Amino acid sequence: MGDDPGRLYRLDGVAHIAGVINDEPRRCISSMRRQQGMRLDERYVPYLQMAGLYHLARLNDIWFRLDEPLVSAFVERWRPETHTFHMPFGECTITLQDVAYQLGLLVDGHYVSGCLTDFHVYIEGGRPAWQWFHELLGVLPPANQIQKFAVNCTWFQETFAECPEGADEETVRRFARAYIMMLLGTQLFSDKSGNRIHIKWLLFVARLEEMGGYSWGSAALAWLYRCMCRVANRHVVKLAGPLQLLQSLIFWRFSGFRPAGYDAFSWPLASRWSGYNPEISEKGPRVQMARLKIDLLQARDFIWMPYSTPDVLQVVHPEVLEPRHTMLWRCVTSLIYFAVVEWHQVDRVWPQFGGVQPPLHPALNIDFLMSKDGRGGDRWFPSHLQHWHFYWETRAEHVLRFDVVADPGPSHELLVWWHQHGKRFLSPEMYLGDPRGIPIPVEATQRGAGRVPDMDRVDDVPDKHRVERRARVGTRRSHREWRWLDQAMEEGEEAGRGGGRRRGRGGRRRGAAPGQDMPDRGDHADGGGAAVGGVRPSHGGLDYFVGVPTDDQPHQENTPWVIPGSMFSKFLAGDGIDVDFGGSHFLDDITTIMQEDEASRRRGQTSGTQTALDVDLNEPPSVGPVQPFALGGTPASAHTGASHSVARPSSSRPIHVQSRVPAQPPPEDEEDEIEDEEPLIRRGHRTRVPRRCGTGSHLFR
Repeated sequence: MGDDPGRLYRLDGVAHIAGVINDEPRRCISSMRRQQGMRLDERYVPYLQMAGLYHLARLNDIWFRLDEPLVSAFVERWRPETHTFHMPFGECTITLQDVAYQLGLLVDGHYVSGCLTDFHVYIEGGRPAWQWFHELLGVLPPANQIQKFAVNCTWFQETFAECPEGADEETVRRFARAYIMMLLGTQLFSDKSGNRIHIKWLLFVARLEEMGGYSWGSAALAWLYRCMCRVANRHVVKLAGPLQLLQSLIFWRFSGFRPAGYDAFSWPLASRWSGYNPEISEKGPRVQMARLKIDLLQARDFIWMPYSTPDVLQVVHPEVLEPRHTMLWRCVTSLIYFAVVEWHQVDRVWPQFGGVQPPLHPALNIDFLMSKDGRGGDRWFPSHLQHWHFYWETRAEHVLRFDVVADPGPSHELLVWWHQHGKRFLSPEMYLGDPRGIPIPVEATQRGAGRVPDMDRVDDVPDKHRVERRARVGTRRSHREWRWLDQAMEEGEEAGRGGGRRRGRGGRRRGAAPGQDMPDRGDHADGGGAAVGGVRPSHGGLDYFVGVPTDDQPHQENTPWVIPGSMFSKFLAGDGIDVDFGGSHFLDDITTIMQEDEASRRRGQTSGTQTALDVDLNEPPSVGPVQPFALGGTPASAHTGASHSVARPSSSRPIHVQSRVPAQPPPEDEEDEIEDEEPLIRRGHRTRVPRRCGTGSHLFR
């Protein structure tokens, strides 16, 4: 019964902060959030209402500050394996219901996805990025205000701070577009830079009338999940995303952490804490105090259903309570924000909707998806991640149905398992006073066992990257490492074209033979993973996840050992070479050397019995001014299928220009592929030297 503890806490000892909490007891995160400084003009209101962002805009007018030590203590409890907080009394999480009540965002609608910059390639009626920017906003930022495909917030605020008096309708629309781009880029989808707005929002503000048809609530929750998973890495301390949602949720559900004097509230509910000004001194000790306070929490200290009180029902906006929205609060489905795909695992938190939590099924492992950040060239994500976009399109079929009880909470059977296997406490025992002796509440037995509904199981898509590299993905160190690796790969490729082969720090470069398409691992994952898309790039360069080169593949049996056009092939063709040189016995010797070299190298690396790292906690590497900004994808040669666009005025859903996708061979087994993905580990010397003979084979030692 229940999940395997080894699988459930597989990140401890790798990179999760909870695994090294005793080494870093005062670690405190820092928030990367910029308050939008543009005034909400009443002439923008009709466009904000059409877009479904009016309540969020009203919330933005209220200054907000994050209690970083408090949030740091909750980050330690966040488990990327389950997308839940692991508390002494069980699990709880942030759901679509919280997004609707706290931020006033609707959750039913199209997924927020598409392309990022190549609008003219993927969208019917689209324009090249900066040409479209000029058409929609009427002005282009100067070059010193642009960083790849992002514009500095300061320029936005100075240029569109005040809409001129007496402006015509087209001018008002331009200023409204700029306001919405700033609102999305700072309030909901801020990144670690804290001062840039990506131009991917042009795809949506081009058709203001259709923006209300998108699920901004699910996209915001997907981004918050991803940011929480990243900052749970011990090496990452900057937290971005919709942080006002996170802090307000803590105050609403954990009454013991609420600041005093904030009893009155209005809509949306996060506005209740307007004016809250947390202390900024003694952050380290405050983190320790908050951690200890969480360790001492009991079930009665958590409010399972804070939105069912009459006071809340009096201020809630009626549109939020429409059945098409409330139904999705209990939906187990994908959450999508461009390249970010997360999983709404509300099947682990039934009490937050009034039910009794039955024994837990193993949590879905989507670690392969969590390693995707969209960097690189652009692509059409609804086609590249088609399998997961389909789950959102069929979301109505995955709604949980269970009985609502007067006393929601975990079942007795679940609590017995949780007390035995759950990570309930993080503070040292000297501070806790041994709370492990607290018995399971009697009311847990009275609730019953809870009914487990029939649910379609989704296949896991684990990420089998090497532990050493996974522990540092998303840090500045990994960014530097992969940058020089990319350069080494490019130099090696150019040397190969010029008639020679270069061996450098990147190790052997094994690519597909000319004309041979390599399968993209973005579509399948070993270990029973479901297909996640139907597009595979047929070119070299960086693979879509964590910068692994697509041409850094294991040597295939059908790959010719002598590469056409290489120095070695010309050497064999030269005059004066022994006729037996390159013959069968010579190639047999070379093959034996390569096999023994491969075996000795594998013995020096991670063994198969080591606990695999199955998740990418980490954020994308920090990007310098000359690097692509934030999200991205693959080059335009990775053709894609159809989905959303901002095509014609008459279309309620955009039309995407379809392109033909050639049939691809089935992917190779990843076990061998994983072993050759770590170019940063120094390889051992060969253990066998061929006999010296007249063939000259000893030259290749």
